[in-house]
Amino acid sequence: MIITHAVLKVNPERREQFLAESKTLLTATHAEEGNLSYELYENAGEANSFIMVETWRDAEAVSSHNTSPHFTAFSAKAGEFLAAPLDVKVFSAEQVK
Repeated sequence: MIITHAVLKVNPERREQFLAESKTLLTATHAEEGNLSYELYENAGEANSFIMVETWRDAEAVSSHNTSPHFTAFSAKAGEFLAAPLDVKVFSAEQVK
């Protein structure tokens, strides 16, 4: 299982655009084969700071997502609403039972 944390610092003037684009991305990603979870959360202690928490079955699913039309469209627009560089961390995990 692969887990990705993507921290996005959003320009307050572009917040609504970011949220609209994110909603489209979330909906399409939830339908992807190999996606176990894909959620966006806002940091309660820092306005306009978000984290996308992604859980994928395997590297193949991540690769497929990264080349999907909805992800590439979102990525192409990201510069319009981000106030700082994207901070991405990727983890390999195993579920504890």
